[in-house]
Amino acid sequence: MKNRLSRAILAGLALLLLNAAAMQAATAQDSFQFGVIGHSFSGNPDDAVLRKALNESDADSLAFVVVNGIKSATEPCSDALYSERRDLLKEAENGVIVSLAASDWVGCRNKNGSIAIERLNRVRDLFFPDEFSFGASKVPLFRQSVTPKFRSYTENARWEFGNILFATINLPSANNHFLQDGGRNSEFEDRLIANRDWLQRLFAFATQRKMAGIVLFSDGNPLTQPSQRPFLLRGQRDGFSETRQRITTLAGEFRGKVLLVHGENLKSESNAGILWRRNLGSIGVASGWSKFAVDNGKPDLFTLANETKSAPASQ
Repeated sequence: MKNRLSRAILAGLALLLLNAAAMQAATAQDSFQFGVIGHSFSGNPDDAVLRKALNESDADSLAFVVVNGIKSATEPCSDALYSERRDLLKEAENGVIVSLAASDWVGCRNKNGSIAIERLNRVRDLFFPDEFSFGASKVPLFRQSVTPKFRSYTENARWEFGNILFATINLPSANNHFLQDGGRNSEFEDRLIANRDWLQRLFAFATQRKMAGIVLFSDGNPLTQPSQRPFLLRGQRDGFSETRQRITTLAGEFRGKVLLVHGENLKSESNAGILWRRNLGSIGVASGWSKFAVDNGKPDLFTLANETKSAPASQ
């Protein structure tokens, strides 16, 4: 009888310990931090700022790090440079996910003209080879390319941490790579369709899972109004118009918070932190790295946990 009672007590204690461990794990997932390394090549066309930002973020306890851009617009679009930057990201301790920037491919040219599309495809091969992030802490990723219709869009990826859905979306800051010259926008038009499908799937997934929030990472800021872009006042088409409308509509139907982290640093948004319009927020991350905190116990859910670090001396 005593043995049976002892076993029952031990079993009860074990169950309590398991429940406590589960609650502790859930709490840890409810509040965590992640890093974002803004475009690191605005000051100098080398990897010094990126390298420093990776080292500093590795010293912090982060769920993962997102890197916006892997080269400057003035650096060569060579396999050698791409491979060098890829190898640098592989050395990181944190899981590192790349969010493509316009400077990575949009301006690539040779003596015969633009080679942007060919270089974009090469970047896809080198930086998005499988279903995991770079870095020692591998983050499992789900890529849009698993859908046969969009098999080339490996750069669009999603992952989960806690009750939050994170995702990258290819939106170059250069007016979303819309070209004024007629008949030259097949890349823009095809990507517009892919991004529309990607956004729809992201919000449907988060809604089905009853997730608390969605964080989107992009180079350009699709939420910026045309009046904030002087070149659009000269009659050029707004390359972000359709995407802005789609994100706004989907966010309005979503019960949680939506945060867009982008690589543009407009004067009207500088030092403003996260700008919230109802449940949709946006923030531009400058060169260097920033830390964001996620806390399910706070109304805003997402907060900027520190000032941008490692900015070039010129800034």
